[in-house]
Amino acid sequence: MLRKVIDRITTPGKEGKKPGLLKPLRERAPQALGNLISERREQRAKTIGSVLKSIVTILIFGIAFLEILLVVNINITPILTSAGILGVAIGFGAQNLVKDFLAGMFMLLEDQYGVGDVVDLGPATGTVEAVALRTTTIRDTGGTVWYVRNGEILRVGNSSQGFAVAVVDLPLSYGANLAEATKVLERRVAEVADTEPLKTDITAKPEVLGVEKFTPENITLRVTVKTRPGRQWAVQRNLRAQLMPALEEAGFTAK
Repeated sequence: MLRKVIDRITTPGKEGKKPGLLKPLRERAPQALGNLISERREQRAKTIGSVLKSIVTILIFGIAFLEILLVVNINITPILTSAGILGVAIGFGAQNLVKDFLAGMFMLLEDQYGVGDVVDLGPATGTVEAVALRTTTIRDTGGTVWYVRNGEILRVGNSSQGFAVAVVDLPLSYGANLAEATKVLERRVAEVADTEPLKTDITAKPEVLGVEKFTPENITLRVTVKTRPGRQWAVQRNLRAQLMPALEEAGFTAK
């Protein structure tokens, strides 16, 4: 009966609605994931549900076994003592495995990342393809699939939560009129941000921060803009393609 209840609360509702098990838990999935949100929720609910089923099975069959022994007048004290010693031995021998499972469980409960997120896990960086209790599967930009043990993840950098920032650095030659170049960039970036396809990806007014650094060859001006999660790289490429020609048309060069 408990397994049926667990199945019921871990099954997603119609039209990708959140499973009942996940309703009291925090969710950090970005809306930009679209159809991947339902897949992310389903995978998260199924993984947590499998843990709950295992716990229920072990508890009920364990209690039933002990009750049967009591009914047939078998002393269970030595059995409980042996089970405790065996548990300690297994705990020491499988520390890494237990560590992986515990880390995976907390990661799922806290929704630190999920399917479709772009993450930096330290050993590897890429898009999350699958999340399990023991391992996380991600694919990097080169197409390589990485299987990372959850217990080995010491920190997580998630580029798909809340918002992202597109950063564009533009080189200018020494002697350029920085005030005039800043005006050109402000005018052009405002025009670009108000037209498709960038309009749907940009969530705040672009900013021309000014001089970012000096190098032996040129001066670098920086432009930043807040975007939807995961869209910062596309916005960066588009802005570079639009802003550099605008500077060149105004008479500014990189050298």
